[in-house]
Amino acid sequence: MTNNRANSGLKQYLVITGSYWSFTLTDGALRMLVVLYFHQIGYSPLEIASLFLFYELFGIITNLTGGWLGARIGLTKVLNIGLILQVLALTMLLIPTNMLGIIWVMSAQALSGIAKDLNKTSAKSSVKLFVEDGETGRLYRWVSALTGSKNTMKGIGYFMGGLLLALLDFKGAVIVLLTPLVLAILASLSLLKRDLGKTQHKAKFAEIFSRNQTINWLSAARFFLFASRDIWFVIALPVYLSTNLDWTNWQVGAFLASWVIAYGAIQVLAPKITSSFEQRHPISQLVNWGLLLAIVPTLIATALSNSLNPTLTIIFGLLIFGFIFAINSALHSYLIVNQARAEGVSLDVGFYYMANAGGRLIGTLLSGLVFQTFGLITCLWVSALFLFITAGISIMTPGRNISEMDSG
Repeated sequence: MTNNRANSGLKQYLVITGSYWSFTLTDGALRMLVVLYFHQIGYSPLEIASLFLFYELFGIITNLTGGWLGARIGLTKVLNIGLILQVLALTMLLIPTNMLGIIWVMSAQALSGIAKDLNKTSAKSSVKLFVEDGETGRLYRWVSALTGSKNTMKGIGYFMGGLLLALLDFKGAVIVLLTPLVLAILASLSLLKRDLGKTQHKAKFAEIFSRNQTINWLSAARFFLFASRDIWFVIALPVYLSTNLDWTNWQVGAFLASWVIAYGAIQVLAPKITSSFEQRHPISQLVNWGLLLAIVPTLIATALSNSLNPTLTIIFGLLIFGFIFAINSALHSYLIVNQARAEGVSLDVGFYYMANAGGRLIGTLLSGLVFQTFGLITCLWVSALFLFITAGISIMTPGRNISEMDSG
């Protein structure tokens, strides 16, 4: 009986993962398409950042309401709604390119942002439902595998976005991206359980706000963690590589794609990496890895300020940053699923990823504003500041009820 349940859980987990991959592939490609295309036609960094304002803003709202919606109608329906909304968002961009104004693209990105966070909340919440209570090792591995493989697919999406823009026009690239989404919708409708994650009681809207203090502290740390990455990675870095280092669209897309693919691979391996250290308590590891991460943008900024080779500094600095950031992100993703309530898991996960979306929003806006006003070095200093704040919050996070991790 237990084996049958485990096999059933594994099958559902694989379908969820496949759907999440399809969505993330198109999302990453679309992000790169929009950044490179609108930079190519003369938009400023701040104007490009504004295109993603609604994407991140609606992500905050969607994570809160999406968690509640998942508890009310089930995670499968929420996942399918997200996939359909992404199809609509891409369809909006099929109008003639001379009609793609800022407001129209922002609206399409708003739909895409809603779709992304409906998918994220449903996918990550569902993992807890497929793992028996007390199986912390399996939970850590499955969460890390889902998160890491998703980011690898996002990296492939970045690569695809740059490649499609080089080979096709903007409209042709968008048409290609619709295919994996349609396949994911068909697979989800035919293979996933309909009432997955639906609570026995009707979840009240007031339940979207977590009462778990550990989740609240983790959410605050997550906010600054992702703001620290996006303040220099989202807008500033691609534009810097293109304008200051004279990289082509293809080079920018390939480099950032490779980074995200490697970043995802490290997340998948995070359980084995963290288990190799004597300190097994996840909060203690979170503090240590967080402080280590804060040093990296500090060193990159210092190197660029002292006129060291900018190409080598960016490449090696970003590789080190990605490795350590991946461990931090994997620990965070495990902890939130571990701490989420079993009944209505999506409520806690949705609240947590609301903070994640908030950090991305602030990071994206500051990426355009700070880079345009002060340059990449200042973006890096602000990133370091955010990471020291993240580590400080992690130190204050209560963790007495959290057991040590077991990678096996």
